[in-house]
Amino acid sequence: MEKSKFKFEDLKVYDKALDFIDLTYKTCEKFPNAERFALSSQFTRAAVSIALNIAEGSSDTDKQFNRFLQMALDSVNECVVCSTISKRQNYISEDVDSGIRLKLVELSKMITSLQKYLKIKKTNL
Repeated sequence: MEKSKFKFEDLKVYDKALDFIDLTYKTCEKFPNAERFALSSQFTRAAVSIALNIAEGSSDTDKQFNRFLQMALDSVNECVVCSTISKRQNYISEDVDSGIRLKLVELSKMITSLQKYLKIKKTNL
């Protein structure tokens, strides 16, 4: 039996957001136990928020979807700060931080492109 699919599951940006969640969880597994309820929790919640906002907004109007995409972008920025703090506290290496940042830049560009598409679509109606 084939599982049902939701509209947002066809979005490439959603798949990339899920990939980033996986990366974030793997990264945070290596943090000290003292960080489990602090930075680690904040980092994973912000990463999860990216995908959640994409999914939640996709079922609404384009205007509302754009608002949720903005919240997803805000969560991307939050992840940048979490990665920077992680590097500064020596929980992750410079290379790991750079890899995380590359993924976040990609997500940011994809989200921004989707926002632009929604705005263009609106003006062409």
